[in-house]
Amino acid sequence: MEISLKNSLPWLVLVGSGGVADLVGDLLENVSSVPVMLAGGPDGEGEAVSSGDLRERVAQKVKKHFPSEKDNEKLIEMALSVYHNRDLVSIYHKEQEGTEDFHTVLLRALVRANKKNSSSVSPYTEELKLAVAWNRVDIARSELFNGSIHWSYEDLKDPMTDALVNNKPEFVRLFTENGLNIMDYLSYKRLEDLYCSLSENTLIYSMLQRRLADRQNITSPGSYQPFTATASPAKEQGGNNFSLFEVSRVLEDLLGDVCQPFYYSPLKLENIRSKRRALKKVGKTLKADCSYREKRCQYPWASLFIWAVLQNYSEMAIFFWEMAVFIHYLGEVPPARTGETGHPQKAASSRPVFPWSGEYFTLRAAEESVLSALSGCKLLRELSKLDSETESKLSMKELAQKFENLAHGVFSNCYQSDESRSFTLLTTKSPVWRGATCLQMAIGADARLFFSHDGVQSLLSQIWWGDMERSTEVWKLVLTFFIPPLCYTKLISFREIEADEEKTEPSSPGKESDGYYGQTIFSFSEIKNLDADEQADESSIIVSDRPQRLPFLVSRWRKFWYAPVTSFLGNVLMYFLFLLLFAYVLLIDFKQPPPDGPAISEYVLYFWVFTIVCEEIRKTFFLGGVTLTLHRRHYAQDLWIKWDLIAICLFLIGLCCRMFQTSYEAGRTFLCVDYMVFTLRLIHIFAIHKQLGPKIIIVGKMIKDVFFFLFFLAVWLMAYGVANQALLYSYDPNPDRIFRRVFYRPYLHIYGQVPVEEIDAGVKWSEPCTENLTEIEAGAEPCRATYSNWLVVILLVIYLLVTNILLVNLLIAMFSNTFSKVQENSDTYWKFQRYNLIVEYHSRPSLAPPFIIVSHLHLFIKRYIRKVSSTKIHLFAAELEGKLARRLMTWEHVQKENFISHESKKQRAQDSERIKRMSAKVDGIIKQMAELRDVDCRLRVLESQMEFCSSAMQWMMETLTQSSGVKASRPPPTFKETSTSFVSKSF
Repeated sequence: MEISLKNSLPWLVLVGSGGVADLVGDLLENVSSVPVMLAGGPDGEGEAVSSGDLRERVAQKVKKHFPSEKDNEKLIEMALSVYHNRDLVSIYHKEQEGTEDFHTVLLRALVRANKKNSSSVSPYTEELKLAVAWNRVDIARSELFNGSIHWSYEDLKDPMTDALVNNKPEFVRLFTENGLNIMDYLSYKRLEDLYCSLSENTLIYSMLQRRLADRQNITSPGSYQPFTATASPAKEQGGNNFSLFEVSRVLEDLLGDVCQPFYYSPLKLENIRSKRRALKKVGKTLKADCSYREKRCQYPWASLFIWAVLQNYSEMAIFFWEMAVFIHYLGEVPPARTGETGHPQKAASSRPVFPWSGEYFTLRAAEESVLSALSGCKLLRELSKLDSETESKLSMKELAQKFENLAHGVFSNCYQSDESRSFTLLTTKSPVWRGATCLQMAIGADARLFFSHDGVQSLLSQIWWGDMERSTEVWKLVLTFFIPPLCYTKLISFREIEADEEKTEPSSPGKESDGYYGQTIFSFSEIKNLDADEQADESSIIVSDRPQRLPFLVSRWRKFWYAPVTSFLGNVLMYFLFLLLFAYVLLIDFKQPPPDGPAISEYVLYFWVFTIVCEEIRKTFFLGGVTLTLHRRHYAQDLWIKWDLIAICLFLIGLCCRMFQTSYEAGRTFLCVDYMVFTLRLIHIFAIHKQLGPKIIIVGKMIKDVFFFLFFLAVWLMAYGVANQALLYSYDPNPDRIFRRVFYRPYLHIYGQVPVEEIDAGVKWSEPCTENLTEIEAGAEPCRATYSNWLVVILLVIYLLVTNILLVNLLIAMFSNTFSKVQENSDTYWKFQRYNLIVEYHSRPSLAPPFIIVSHLHLFIKRYIRKVSSTKIHLFAAELEGKLARRLMTWEHVQKENFISHESKKQRAQDSERIKRMSAKVDGIIKQMAELRDVDCRLRVLESQMEFCSSAMQWMMETLTQSSGVKASRPPPTFKETSTSFVSKSF
């Protein structure tokens, strides 16, 4: 210890651990370099007895703690050396400071020791890494980031990596607030390093490993090597490190076709659609110089957010979501241009430019907060479906719900601030999330709470009614549907958008136009200071986006027939007519096979079904902007699409069979079953109804309960049916009778149909029977066995008791439980499913089958001959660029900050938070009381010094009094007199 102190190495002494630790603690706390008064005489006269020098007092302490030590000289010398270097020694009292303060004392001891040796930053880096390892952000904030040390980017980048890898969100926040620029930090190389640092036990690691194996098998077949933790994350050695391509593939697996692939731009894969070609090109890129790795990440906060979400880092992901700011990278700083005066001129753009490391950026706007939260929800819920561990699955679901709540809260603020802007926010494509919209991500994330928001439902209602007023009665729509000229009257009210546009004054070139969004809460030009050229370009974009003025007859016609509610109403009415025609054909006009049939009504039915098939083909292969892969997934997930396919297939089978005499009855049977399928399709049609929709959801949930009931019923039915048949009839080989008496008759017992005369041998049965085996094998009715008939009656009683009382009441209880649980959230479920129905009818042609064939011909001519693109898709997926996009994102960012501020205030007002703050204050008081020990020690030293001075003064006074050379006018004052006079003066 003596040698290390001479070399300026700090020490931490644990007082109470015994031995040298107690000696050093006593030495530093109770020994002063000033002599003290030891004793006084019995007569009250204090005698000044000096303890000698410091060595003598140290010797006393050594003798006190080491009484058995004979040769103390060497020990005293070492103790004196320790005492002279006491600034490097920190004392820790376990019983006074507690175990949690040990890290604080140790780290502060290291920091204080370094402060005495150097004032530069480099000696503190190890202490900062130690603070990160111990997760003591409070020590780092108070000792290392208190303003006395200037931290540079080079000093913070390695601790930042440690904080990210080890999930230390508070340190990440601390570093970003104290000099670490995220644009300088996060390059594509470092992003790959972060993914390479994943734990092998995580789900995302196994997914990345699987995609890495796919790439290596394509690029270098047979040369695959598993990933090793010792491999360098910065270089592609043998192809066993994760690249951005593997990350992109994993995100594509999780997000599906909601958005375009990530990180294709740095890998130069934007124009490659084939996965195999992309794999080969990535393999060549990674074997080359990999120049993309040195580039800065285009969206750093979004990339870190995705990285944290994939690892289920809750606090880290929420922090990155809060910090999301869209910083646009512009490139290297151009050389300054000088004007005629010789002074540098400003660049053409007057945006605020931030030069960092020889390059410059511009702050464009905040990244999409609502969409980012929904994307995190989507990723986590997809991961929870793949994870097999219950604990991590539950934590993922909780974090996903937390992000959905964040999206719901931010959008609530947006909707309360500006309704029209919030609608635009829901349907705007995001460049950060690769062309996804909030509605698309919410439907993919199964965000039912978000869809139940009034703002989302208001947008869906606006799309559903089109340009008609939402208060329009249904009978007016039905009447106008059958009498189309009524749309030109005042029977139906329309929203006059044209009149509103005429009243809107055109914006001047130097001002911002708010006609598209409504009034703003701040002036964006004051924040961005956009140049005039860009404003002019974007003003032209705004004008071109407005619909062209159409004649009244055409515009009113389009407003009525292009509204989804009109399409829905037409489909419902025509579907009822279709079912009536189908029933008429089956019941009255179903002719024999050709040449006697089919009848004209049946041919009309065939044509009607043909138009339905044409519409299904159009939705599958000719729906613009949607890939076939997305359609396959949609078909695999949507129950009603499968239901439509079953109905069409049954109709085609029945049609083919009824054309031949041999299969005529089979074809009629198929068509009868198909009629049931078509009729049950009405359940989906009426799901849009506000009262029927939630009830349909409850019925769907109860059907699952019925399947559980049928399972238990089948067990008892099989047990009773087989035993009952075997006891009643000793021999009956007829399979038809066996099936009916084993399964069908016990099932009817549940509804009270118990044939006592067949079961009870004591009741006379009039049915003729035989015991001849030959006649029984020929199909005759066998006679009942009477030997064990008493057991049959007992089994019947037990069976009825279990099924009619136990199982039926169990089913009722399950229905009640399901109803109570689903009833609370049925409205939320209905609002979520309403979106799919609105999208379906929004994309449908205006006319319903069978007249839909006219719409199909019109669409074919319009899309493939005249090459006119559709404008309907912009209602659900619009693109904004330039000033409009930046204004929208900045406005969203302001609403997000308001939401976070409001939530933090609510959280601070909670009792639990108050208790936490009170606990923190109590801990602070305890620490302050611990610090008072040092003050008490200093006061004791000062008291001893004052006592020594008082004794010396008293000795001098007594000496002068006894001296014959000095004559005193009065006697010397005593201690009591001095104290009394001092007290009287003070009062």
